[in-house]
Amino acid sequence: MEPQPPGPKSFRAGFGYDAHRLVDGRPLILGGVEVPHEKGLEGHSDADVLLHALIDAILGAAGAGDIGSYFPSSDSSLKGISSMRMLALTMERIGGAGWHVENVDGTIVAQRPRLSPYTPGMRQAIARALGIEEDRVNVKSKTTDGLGFTGSEEGMAAYCAVMLSREG
Repeated sequence: MEPQPPGPKSFRAGFGYDAHRLVDGRPLILGGVEVPHEKGLEGHSDADVLLHALIDAILGAAGAGDIGSYFPSSDSSLKGISSMRMLALTMERIGGAGWHVENVDGTIVAQRPRLSPYTPGMRQAIARALGIEEDRVNVKSKTTDGLGFTGSEEGMAAYCAVMLSREG
């Protein structure tokens, strides 16, 4: 019997969102990059809102739940964990099911600091973590012109869309 050719490639889209409060005494980590700022994001981990939104988008596209299912804030062993480490563990999980990231589009919502000088480093760090080319990762930043919790600088938020694929 001859081996059967693989079936058609499957694609799935996922969407993620995250938000954290800005606080004194913490570094600001966004997209795996430390950004100079007088405040950082509060959280059980390093509170990288962009990577948390990306992890949720990946898990959603793979039909594998959400970030809280795998990295609950109630788990003291995860206190202070790097979001890049969380992303690596997520990639191991979905890779085991045959999924690969095709592309990422992320948006950070923050009044300040100005993030555009740091987005190329974020793209590079995310692409390296996902094992894909940098041109498959897009990171942008937006303000809300002073509106809402991001505009008043109480916190930051991020949105992320991702496309996964798997051979038939």
